[in-house]
Formats: sequence, C-alpha cells, structure tokens
Amino acid sequence: MTKLAVALAFLALNFYVFRFLASEERIPSRDSFASFPLAIGDWRCDEREEMDAKALRILGASDYLLCNYFEHDSGELVSVYVGYHESQVRQGGGGGETVIHPPEHCLPGAGWSIIDAERRPLGFGGLPSRHGLRDDGPTAKRFVIAKGELRQLVYFWYQGQDRVVSANEDVILYRFWNRATRGRTDGSLVRFTTPILRGDVAAAEDRFERLASALVPLLPSYVPE
Repeated sequence: MTKLAVALAFLALNFYVFRFLASEERIPSRDSFASFPLAIGDWRCDEREEMDAKALRILGASDYLLCNYFEHDSGELVSVYVGYHESQVRQGGGGGETVIHPPEHCLPGAGWSIIDAERRPLGFGGLPSRHGLRDDGPTAKRFVIAKGELRQLVYFWYQGQDRVVSANEDVILYRFWNRATRGRTDGSLVRFTTPILRGDVAAAEDRFERLASALVPLLPSYVPE
C-alpha cells in the first residue's frame, strides 16, 4: 500500500510540475558540436563519428559529439561522447524518447559487462560550480567494463544548467526542479572511454584525466549553463 501511495504521489507531482508550474519550455541558445575543436592541446580527432538514424533515435540526443582523440606523442586513445538533449519531455524524431539514457543500462546491451563500478571525485578544473544533493563536489561514475579479453575504463557524468551530477536520482530531481523554476529540461551526458592495456589501470586513469582536464572547460558553449 505504501509503495502504491508513493508511486501515485510521484505521478501527481510529475503532472503538477510539467502541466502547471512551467507550461512553456525554454530552449537555450548554444553552439553546435559541428564546431567543437578536433585539436585540443596534444590531442587530435581525425574525424567526427556519425551515428546511424536508428541509434540516434534510441539515444534521443538533439546534438552530439562522438570522437576518438589520439595523443600526438604517445598515440594513446580516449573516446569521447557528449550527447546534448535540448528537451527531456518531448518525443524525439520517429517517436523516440528524449530522456538521457544511463550508460549502465546500455552497456550490457552492447555486449559489455560491468566488472567494477564506483563514484569518484573529479580532480580537474573547468567543471560547473553546482553539484548534486550530497554536496560532495563534482563526481563521476567510474566503470571498468569487459568484453572477452578486452577491458576499458569509463567515466561519465550528467552536465547542464551549471551543474554536474553523477547519481541518476539527482538527474531526475533536478530535471523536475529546473522545469518548474526555469522552464528548462535540457542537459547532457558526458562520457570518456579508454582501453586498459596490459592490465595497467593507472595508465588509463592518467590518460582520461589528461584529456578531460583540457576538453571539459570547452563544454559551456555547447552545454548551456
């Protein structure tokens, strides 16, 4: 009975916020990822990757960056995905949902197993000033994933409206709150993926941080605050 009451209260709050507190949704202006730099310090992306129509419809992103960045001297690789959703209450093209999909729900479908998962603080600058409910500074979810003998390190977080959060429940709460108070539901998923070579996790961690610390400060023009 209690669970039913909570579910009904949640649905009522959802209806109230979306129907009465902010009837007009505001879409902020921003730069397109088509202009995002392919050269960032010692890192280069030869060519932006494009998703097929089916994958894009499933993801529901209105704009995205998908690029493999290679470091000039070492040749090391970090794959970057930033998916921007200008609205998370509308239906996307072809009827697809526009809500951001958590990577932990998508990775198993792509054949990857999550063998280690934790929340980690982000130790570089250039991140939004506001964070999640725990007020413990900027954090990301950190996964080690496996497919056969392959291992990869994944860091991801949700960014937008001058806030960075890593907990899925925070994303839902702030989506309602921002819709009610600012008329906005836009946001993005920021994800970095790099291979773990010869079991050297520390090298993969260092590789992620080197690129992320240079790339993340460029995002505010593409992910509005």
